Amino acid sequence: MNHPDAETPAPPPVPQPGAPGPADLNLLRTFLAVHRAGSFTAAAQVLGLSQPTVTTQIRALERQGGRELFERLPRGVAPTPVAEELAARIAGPLDALAAATGTGVRPEAGAEPVHLAGPAELLGTLVLPALAPLVAEGVRLRVTAGLTDPLLEELRAGRYDLVIATSRPRGRTLSAVPLGDEEFVLVAAPVWAERVRGRLAAEGPAALHEVPLVAYAEDLPIVRRYWRHVYGRRLTCRAALTVPDLRGVVAAVAAGAGFAVVPRYLCADRLADGGLVLLEDPEDPPINTGYLVQRPGAPASPQLARVRDHLLAAARTW
Repeated sequence: MNHPDAETPAPPPVPQPGAPGPADLNLLRTFLAVHRAGSFTAAAQVLGLSQPTVTTQIRALERQGGRELFERLPRGVAPTPVAEELAARIAGPLDALAAATGTGVRPEAGAEPVHLAGPAELLGTLVLPALAPLVAEGVRLRVTAGLTDPLLEELRAGRYDLVIATSRPRGRTLSAVPLGDEEFVLVAAPVWAERVRGRLAAEGPAALHEVPLVAYAEDLPIVRRYWRHVYGRRLTCRAALTVPDLRGVVAAVAAGAGFAVVPRYLCADRLADGGLVLLEDPEDPPINTGYLVQRPGAPASPQLARVRDHLLAAARTW
């Protein structure tokens, strides 16, 4: 957190292949507003400018850098990789400069809360700890757990500001940015691992038929995906225990209930201390990409921008 008497760092120049000199500060402010708002129209409202002015400034910045910064969508815009890199470099310095000069909007206790939704396990394990510093600084949050498809429908209806999705939304009505990859691992408690791990090499997944399967849902989507990706065959097991929370699946398996396929981040500590054991360690494990999703053109706020940018930065370390 910046202190009032701290020296405010100058924003870094935009990358400009073949074009000397730094970018105009106003262009960078406009760029950051568009990046955070997800549309030229919403950014114009935040900045108090006309939409054509914002469009002209972004085009000027793109000409200076020689790179496209935003993909124009039917509703709103999506940042290119160049824009993501630039936003990561300038967001902190520009926010600090705005706070020091009084030209920015600071989060206040009376500001509208940011409504965030996503999978309960990811929220509780990684997301909420990452956002705790923002709450301490005055950002208000309202968090909802749920499944991706219903949450995306509610995002379209305006119930949420941001949704963490386990798959990329279909169509172009939503703006999705990759948040990170989760790796799926096949695990069991040591008592079961000792009995079957040696047989897996000789018998393949058939060696697990005698071990109870613990799963997230009756249709076994995660386990079926693992079987296809690692073993190249269909799953024939049925669940002995289903728990609609992957943290519960991990707890049951660690207690000796059987085996499961779960995201590595949920069981990393138990793997480290020996409470769980990897039954397989493939060179190419199955992974799933999560996305941070918002509605292009939705009303923007400094608090929403801070939550979005903070999550994207934190996810690099997950």
